[in-house]
Amino acid sequence: MMLRYALQTVRDRKAGFLGAFVALLCAAALITACGTLLETGLRGKIATERYAATPVVVSADQNVHQTTVKVKKGDPQKAKTKHKAKPVAERAWLPAATVDAVRSVPGVERAVPELTFQAVPLVKAPGAAKPSYGHAWTSAVLTPFTLAEGHAPQSGGDVVIDPELAARAGLKIGAALTVQATGEPRTYTVSGIAQTARGDLARQHTLFFTDAEAQRQAARDGRVTAVGILPAPGTDPGELAGRIGRALEGTGAQVTTGDDRGPVEFLDAAGARIKLVSMGGAMGGTSLLVAILVVVGTFALSVQQRHRELALLRAIAATPKQLRRMIGREALLVGLAAGVAGALAGLPLAAWLHGRFVESGVVPANLERSAGIFPMIAAVGASLLGAWAAARITGRRIARIRPAEALAEAAVERGRPAWIRIAIGALLLAGGVVLVAVLSALRTEPASTPVTFLAVVVLAGAVSLLGPLLVRGATALLAGPLRLAGPGGHLAAANLRGNATRMASAVTPLALLIGMTCTVLFITPTLGNAGRAQAREGVRAGWALAAQGPGVTGGAAESVRRTPGVTAATEIVRTSVRVGLTKYGAQGVTPAGLTRTWDPGVTSGSLEGFGEKNVAVSEVAADQLGLKPGSPLDLSLGDGTPVTLTVSAVYARGLGFGDLTLPHDLVAAHVDNPLASSVLVAAAPGTGREQLAAAVRAFPGVGVLSARDADAARAEQQQAGAEVNLLAMGLVLAFTAIAVVNTLAMSTSERLREFAMLRLAGAKRRQVLRMLRTEALAVLLIGAVLGSGIALAVLTAFSVGMTGAAAPAVLPVVYVGVLGAAGLLALAATALPGRVALRVPPVEVATSR
Repeated sequence: MMLRYALQTVRDRKAGFLGAFVALLCAAALITACGTLLETGLRGKIATERYAATPVVVSADQNVHQTTVKVKKGDPQKAKTKHKAKPVAERAWLPAATVDAVRSVPGVERAVPELTFQAVPLVKAPGAAKPSYGHAWTSAVLTPFTLAEGHAPQSGGDVVIDPELAARAGLKIGAALTVQATGEPRTYTVSGIAQTARGDLARQHTLFFTDAEAQRQAARDGRVTAVGILPAPGTDPGELAGRIGRALEGTGAQVTTGDDRGPVEFLDAAGARIKLVSMGGAMGGTSLLVAILVVVGTFALSVQQRHRELALLRAIAATPKQLRRMIGREALLVGLAAGVAGALAGLPLAAWLHGRFVESGVVPANLERSAGIFPMIAAVGASLLGAWAAARITGRRIARIRPAEALAEAAVERGRPAWIRIAIGALLLAGGVVLVAVLSALRTEPASTPVTFLAVVVLAGAVSLLGPLLVRGATALLAGPLRLAGPGGHLAAANLRGNATRMASAVTPLALLIGMTCTVLFITPTLGNAGRAQAREGVRAGWALAAQGPGVTGGAAESVRRTPGVTAATEIVRTSVRVGLTKYGAQGVTPAGLTRTWDPGVTSGSLEGFGEKNVAVSEVAADQLGLKPGSPLDLSLGDGTPVTLTVSAVYARGLGFGDLTLPHDLVAAHVDNPLASSVLVAAAPGTGREQLAAAVRAFPGVGVLSARDADAARAEQQQAGAEVNLLAMGLVLAFTAIAVVNTLAMSTSERLREFAMLRLAGAKRRQVLRMLRTEALAVLLIGAVLGSGIALAVLTAFSVGMTGAAAPAVLPVVYVGVLGAAGLLALAATALPGRVALRVPPVEVATSR
């Protein structure tokens, strides 16, 4: 019987359930989109390009490993062994002897050594440039590339290019092409143009050199990137891979076939999968928490609007169990419809989001987006469970009380929220305070970022539950100013005081929207500004060299060092290393004259005598690793090579310069791009831009920047990072904005009878609209204060933990824009439904059932 009533109610009250349907639909779409990103990170395929004709590929292990053994209660028999692995930042290379070991395996027809290194053509060409890699011509068979024009490289000055590069740069056979690889730029003669049977490679330009020239440019003597295996006719690639794996057992080499070849070729795509898992999980978790908060609030308002109807059912002998069943089944019907529609809408949303990540460079284009059914099932399940739970929670009060009390509460809102609601709200508030305190003690970005957004949602949850009390308290403060607005202000104050629960349902999404938006927008500037400030304070050099291409060469740096008036030039190469499995940002610096160009704020030890066996660490890293000057530090370099260095100094400006500082030559020998990202130049007075520019004029793409120009370049990089964060959390913010409009529209639309009574009592249409605008402004003010307070508390704690100072970066113009956008949403969502409601003649409303 209750199912029939539920169906009839949903059919007859479509408008009443529309708000809950919209909230659940948006939640399902958001969960589907985030789930699709997560699934792409877990299962997305990375298609190979270079190894398309190579069934089996042998490469170095691209991970560092750690094995831990825990003995329980001192009993070796109960020892528990855990093995963990983390990817390295740079490409790990194989010993060249691996090629001979593979050739001897039965079933191998040909083992082709592969060299892959950056080789950037220094040309001016239209369109976006793709990454360019150099190879030895003997490895062209791995794709395969075949000559379309010209001949193979025969001397060290020859190069073969692909058709797309030739077309973009207008190059023909015999043309000169300057290439920047891992050393000084060199000009080659285009001897041939090679293509594949499928056309150009989608993700890269390919340049081929002679074997000797490729080995010189790769700068990895005695090593190869990979070994491509061409099986003998009739040999099964899977069986051959097994034999090769057994032959190479203990060497650290890995053997891949099929779809596993893609991650070997594209290390950035393999890293992007990990990033997508992390990003999708964080976005999904935050989205789910926000969705729960919004959906529960929406259903609470929906049930509250039906108190009269539910009270009448109680009065005619409907039992609490029957009411709970009816409300639950109504919610399941709405949740099922919204979940299915939202799951379908989430697929194009996921495609759009994936496309934006590709455009911004966060995700490579060849990481195929997964479109499995599991995120859709999860979205529908979450919608059903969320709708049912929200309806049962919000309908609990009206179903339990006696019929006479139900009729009384349907006429007049209850004076005080239930004690259980207040208790849970207080617990959430305490939990939020604890999270803020924990956040102030976290000193690494990966640890603090999820806690930051969790704290915002938990505090917003406390606002949701304690909302009626907060609204009444705020109304007491605003009563005087509201009465100055005339009759509309008097009515607005009375409504805020008498309908605090309804008003609180509108305050909560506004507070969440403003709090979450401010946190997303200001978290990156807070960290970035502190880092830039440390960099400005720590760079003693008045000038810097920067390159438009892959980097500044050692020749350019040496030319500047020989310039009269230059006292020091420090080359900087950036990478990341692992200590155990923990990842740290690192830089390599040339030791000569280091203290003339760079001051990281040394707090213990000294940079004097900093050499090839030394490392300087930030205070954060020193605290985490228990280091002090003289301590040995075991770490894995960018390509996984283990080294042991001695700590020479501990410095304070880790945000500006990274957690670890190593010798330049050590870092450069173990990174894919050994060119300097910048060169700090200290010069005597009278030596300026003109002299330095003259010193690097022979080096293409190298420019001279002042300290102010270098700081502006860092600000641009910071802005790019902020855009990625905004893109990642943009869907959550959009969902919250929709919830604001949805809740306010629901709250206004259900007041049709109230508006009619006011007009019958003599109020004019414009007076009612003025009352609505005054209420909306009051709700906006309360939501803005609460949301801003949440954001300020969270950002201050984040700043204390990450920078050591309570100095969150709040951009006034951006903050005013956030408040303005929230205000426009609130006013529009109130005024438009109000105008529609006031079009109905008041007598018609008063006499309707």
